[in-house]
Amino acid sequence: MEARRLAILFSHICPSRSGSVPARSSNVSVSGCSSDRQSVLDSNKETFRNDCVFCQIIRGESPALKLYEDDICLCILDTSPLSRGHSLIIPKSHFSSLDTTPPSVVAAMCSKVPFIGNAIMKATGSDSFNLLVNNGAAAGQVIFHTHIHIIPRKVRDCLWTSESLHRCPLQLDQETSGLANHVRELLLNISEESKDQVSSLS
Repeated sequence: MEARRLAILFSHICPSRSGSVPARSSNVSVSGCSSDRQSVLDSNKETFRNDCVFCQIIRGESPALKLYEDDICLCILDTSPLSRGHSLIIPKSHFSSLDTTPPSVVAAMCSKVPFIGNAIMKATGSDSFNLLVNNGAAAGQVIFHTHIHIIPRKVRDCLWTSESLHRCPLQLDQETSGLANHVRELLLNISEESKDQVSSLS
């Protein structure tokens, strides 16, 4: 699992190279959260999972360097950092992905980003940071317990080769308009479904 994670991250950093990156040893065990997608989805009903490395860290059963902790979330140093000070904000309850995490928990995690991010920048002598969420396997998520990456950056650190790629301007054509309309329809439907669920609970 560690090798896959490194290969995915390496592909973001050096997309022109092929091959995999050799696995590095880690102080934290591989998470069972990454093995069975359906059991991960079912696990959202649980507060903790016995086979989840982040749940083990939260329970104090697995080592981690904690930077911050409150009732809802925990911030730890990443065991395979992309840069010095690379950290993860994780909720204390088990949710397999960002889209399955309650908005109140996401809000609590995100509200800590400026506070934690500024401390990490000062401690590392960085002047910037990336905020990153790998949501789902295709996006590079390998531990299926919601987490937000804070990755400290310095000028010309060449961390993401994609930063030097030429970006094409958005084409304001029929296809793009159709995409925007489709997303708006889906958001409206989701909003209506949420209202129906709230009214049925009352």
